[in-house]
Amino acid sequence: MATPSTSDTPAATTAPRKYNLRNPLPLSASQEQEVKLLYYKRVRSHCAPEIKAFAECAVNRTVTATWICRTQRLAMNSCMVAHANPEEEDRAREDWFATHEERRRQKEEELARVEKRRAEVISMMREDEARTREKTQGR
Repeated sequence: MATPSTSDTPAATTAPRKYNLRNPLPLSASQEQEVKLLYYKRVRSHCAPEIKAFAECAVNRTVTATWICRTQRLAMNSCMVAHANPEEEDRAREDWFATHEERRRQKEEELARVEKRRAEVISMMREDEARTREKTQGR
């Protein structure tokens, strides 16, 4: 016995699409890249003091930073390994899905601003062309 799918109902087509954060849709490669960037940013934020300590030690050093800053490097790496886990990646994915609508709205607003500015520039160019034509015809 066939059951009607929910996509056949008109309400399903008009309602905004909500994401299930626990069982999300597969993401495109660019969306996965955004999730990864958010994930790495979160891991770096957890380990910011260790990263800063290593960076301060490594200033004006090249190859010797490996030996001289060994304790800072090991502390930074162990912190990052401790926080770079699947749970943190899941949290980053949930954050990405939670802010998806906000990012989409911001992108639409930016496109609207660009389109408005484009229309303004086109009208200014047409006005300038009309003035130039009037000057050349008036001579």
